[in-house]
Amino acid sequence: MPERAVSDSSGSSSDASGASGTSGLSDRAAVARTALLEITDPTTVGELVSESPEEDGVVTVLFEATMLGYPGWHWTVSVAQLDGEAPTVLEAELLPGDGALLAPDWTPWSERLEDYRAAQAAAAESDDESDDDAESDEDDDESEDEDDDADDAGDDDYGDDVYDGLDPETAAEAVNGDASDESDADETESDDDESDESDESKA
Repeated sequence: MPERAVSDSSGSSSDASGASGTSGLSDRAAVARTALLEITDPTTVGELVSESPEEDGVVTVLFEATMLGYPGWHWTVSVAQLDGEAPTVLEAELLPGDGALLAPDWTPWSERLEDYRAAQAAAAESDDESDDDAESDEDDDESEDEDDDADDAGDDDYGDDVYDGLDPETAAEAVNGDASDESDADETESDDDESDESDESKA
């Protein structure tokens, strides 16, 4: 990686001045973080872990790696700083920390099987509760539908709505009443006609 210069303690300007997330860091850590942001997303770089002096003025700067799937790993940046010179980056890489590559403690099969069965039982219980809730909801829906059907069956065919100021039920009753009156009138006229014919025959 090309070397990068940052402002030294005397306050001279540099490429990394004003870099995001470098406030409060030393010059070496600031230039190291700036270099990392050129090769990875800022969300993958965590807090400063350490600055370890090496030989010949080289300092190893470690940052937490916050990427998924890399627990215990660190961003490692080698920074060189000679007397009177601004710090420069030598290399940057992602390396595992102590214990990051170790397998978890061995668990006997009997314990793993017991945990598996417990998990299966909990899952089955959760499924049963979900099924019961679903059946209860279906029963409630069916009950509501039956109540609606019963209400519809009890309603008159004409309903209670009023159209143009006229109640259909009242209109139907009026029509039926008029028809009944006309039938009675026809029967009365028929009886009168028969009575007249009987009187003429007697005469």
